[in-house]
Amino acid sequence: MDSASKLKLAKDVKHLRPESSGEGPKRIPVSQQPEMAVVTPTPYQRVLGVSNGPQRVQRPVSHQKPLAHQIPPKANVPKATQEAAKQPEPEKLPNKPAKNDSEKASASKPLTVRFCPLRTRWSLENFDIGRPLGKGKFGNVYLARERQSKFILALKVLFKKQLEKAGVEHQLRREVEIQSHLRHPNILRLYGYFHDPSRVYLILEFAPKGELYGELQRCGSFPEDRSATYIMELADALNYCHSKKVIHRDIKPENLLLGATGELKIADFGWSVHTPSSRRSTLCGTLDYLPPEMIEGKTHDEKVDLWSLGVLCYEFLVGKPPFEAKTHEETYRRISRVEYTYPAHTNISDGAKDLVSRLLKHNPMHRLPVQGVLAHPWVVQCSTKKPTTVTTEQPSKEKS
Repeated sequence: MDSASKLKLAKDVKHLRPESSGEGPKRIPVSQQPEMAVVTPTPYQRVLGVSNGPQRVQRPVSHQKPLAHQIPPKANVPKATQEAAKQPEPEKLPNKPAKNDSEKASASKPLTVRFCPLRTRWSLENFDIGRPLGKGKFGNVYLARERQSKFILALKVLFKKQLEKAGVEHQLRREVEIQSHLRHPNILRLYGYFHDPSRVYLILEFAPKGELYGELQRCGSFPEDRSATYIMELADALNYCHSKKVIHRDIKPENLLLGATGELKIADFGWSVHTPSSRRSTLCGTLDYLPPEMIEGKTHDEKVDLWSLGVLCYEFLVGKPPFEAKTHEETYRRISRVEYTYPAHTNISDGAKDLVSRLLKHNPMHRLPVQGVLAHPWVVQCSTKKPTTVTTEQPSKEKS
């Protein structure tokens, strides 16, 4: 091809290409990014997006450092926007119910573990055993601590062979059935029981100050204010027992314990009985505290506890039971005839003697009722505590 032909062909190709103009699109190399103009709004301007609508501003997470390209330079951001970025609003959880006052109070208090006596099964593995508290005919009592709650209690351990040999299994069943259902500040709590092949364990309330009998032996006798307080607490507890149709039948200092604040607590319901409608004729209890109807083989009811209350009141004031004698026969005779005197060296008020005389009546129907004991002037005046049940009944003149 000659030079004239080549020149003609080049001109034809040039006519086929579109001429570039300023209005047509231009291909931009990847390495060359256009500079974005930063819009600096005035305090009265609203920043709009591409769609001409409001733009959602994404707030940075407080635990993460925001990226540089997500937030405009500090010099170009308005003051209101800077404060919003520094203090992001906390995220709210939807549909969360508000706490009431009781929930707020419980949430503010620390969680404490309490002793739960309603456990279905107990075993010796649940307790840490401490020092012995006392020794009885059929076993021992030990200081113990429940391992989960650290609750301090007393563990009464009874040997099955000794219970069977003495034939008192029914007494133990009765004690558990009755005492476990009683709730009174002056009655020792029975929380529960369990057993293994050779022993029976009773889980009892711990009385830190021990037996009242030991305290009476140490002091010799009690002053009238202390005696009246014990009589009031005992009468209050017996009033509760009798309302539940429960007769204790073995009230004596050995069966009375003292709590942490010195309060009296009735324990050992082994001789007690639940009598919804019947009268008993069994001879039981301790001889010095038995009423005439029991030693004479007659039927008896809850009024036997009133006689024991009078014997206790005398013993608190004098230091020994009123019918104590060298032989059992002489003691029987004194009880049947209600023969007792006060030692010459004692200085006992007429009010205390009046209460004792109203309780130690041969005829059970003539004894001062338990409500009358709580309202007796000597008890009301000398007692340093008040009964749990307020009574307005006044003691009436009883027949001798």
